[in-house]
Amino acid sequence: MELCGYILVLWLLVSVVGHGEAASKYTQALTKSLVYFEAQRSGKLPEDQRVRWRGDSALRDGSDAGVNLVGGYYDSGDNVKFGFPMAFTITTLSWGVVEFRNQLAAAGELINALTAISWGTNYFLHAHTAADVLYVEVGDGNSDHACWQRPEDMTTPRTSYKVDASHPGADVAGETAAALAAASIAFRPSDPAYANDLLYHAEQLFDFAKRHPGLYQNSVPVAGQFYSSSGFDDELVWAAAWLHRATGNQTYLDFLAKSSNSGGVRSMFSWDDKFAGAQVLVAKLILEKKNGSNGALSQYKDAADQFLCSLLQKGHNNVKLSPGGLLWFQPWNNLQYTTAALLLLSAHSNHLAAAKATLQCPFGVLSPPEIIAFVSKQVDYILGANPKNMSYMVGFGPTWPGKVHHRGASVVSIKKDPTPVDCKGGFGRWFNSPNPNPNVIDGAIVGGPDANDGYNDDRSNFQQAEPSTVTTSAIVGVLARLTEGVSK
Repeated sequence: MELCGYILVLWLLVSVVGHGEAASKYTQALTKSLVYFEAQRSGKLPEDQRVRWRGDSALRDGSDAGVNLVGGYYDSGDNVKFGFPMAFTITTLSWGVVEFRNQLAAAGELINALTAISWGTNYFLHAHTAADVLYVEVGDGNSDHACWQRPEDMTTPRTSYKVDASHPGADVAGETAAALAAASIAFRPSDPAYANDLLYHAEQLFDFAKRHPGLYQNSVPVAGQFYSSSGFDDELVWAAAWLHRATGNQTYLDFLAKSSNSGGVRSMFSWDDKFAGAQVLVAKLILEKKNGSNGALSQYKDAADQFLCSLLQKGHNNVKLSPGGLLWFQPWNNLQYTTAALLLLSAHSNHLAAAKATLQCPFGVLSPPEIIAFVSKQVDYILGANPKNMSYMVGFGPTWPGKVHHRGASVVSIKKDPTPVDCKGGFGRWFNSPNPNPNVIDGAIVGGPDANDGYNDDRSNFQQAEPSTVTTSAIVGVLARLTEGVSK
């Protein structure tokens, strides 16, 4: 009897220690994920900037149009500000705060998360200069990609591009509306005046998107070469779902119910395809029985359930897994789709738990803890539990990619050597260098391994080695959720 008691106590101690180590791991990764956004900042850096190898950059953005477009984020490893993926970055960051606020606060990262959001939303407020005018890009992708310079030395054109009533972009206007609406919910408890300002702009942008349909790349062709939109129906329902959550206004629910396109069952969730996100938000309303008697909304939940089941390998058309177990979608920056999918699963697990419900799949019934256990294994893969034993989050764990495809990280810091790096000179000395990057871009998540878990750590391998804000933004809330464990 005494031996059994001793074994039980020992087992409990091991369990507690194991849980503590896991929580500590996810907390460390969460901290780094938010530090990463400070490395991506454009504009005048604040005194409390934690990424010290960065300096001020692009301080005259918008001057060609007589508008203040200083600030915002560089999207990936280049120095262009693309409004379309930047808006999705802010929407998913905000969703993480809205869904997992308490966990972020407990981890001591809520203020940092809100700061990361506001660096983007402040920029959008400046970019939305009139009801039907939104600046959607600063810089030029082609000239920028022809140079290898840290952002502090940029000599490439900083042209400003906009959409308006005569040159519409319902997709980018809708996504920016979603970002501002989601952010308004995130800021409501701590700064209601700012939340009101964000919501005012969100509603204007949604109205602009509805009244002036069209793909933004038809108005701004230079943007389409890099972030081409496949449609705007998804952005409209995504924005409507967030505006309903922010306001409770029935008109947004009516818009969702009357939409001729609810997306059907998706194959991914990304900066170009928001249907699955909107479907999960509507599914939450149905679980809470807040959709009234509107049966038209059930198609959103049905589609959401089918996609989530396919992610969890319990559906009819499951998402591919690599041999090592990673959700695998596409060769180019696959991890952006993985982290976005994990955000959906984590959020929906929250919704199911609140409703005391389970996910009914064709080949199994999954409880919220079982969903989070799957999420945890995916995150563990990203953080190093994979066939390469490499963390795909830079700066986390003993081994991570050293030659990240990122101009600022790969060129010596301007604080260490202020000698300007010219457009072509950066290629010879820095891009083609066999050495690891001189600056560690903590928290950046690279594109990740191929379909067979292979990874080539080389700056020229941009499909695998380039990080992006949309990849890390989606995992912030996921990591926050995991800090409280997988059994809840």
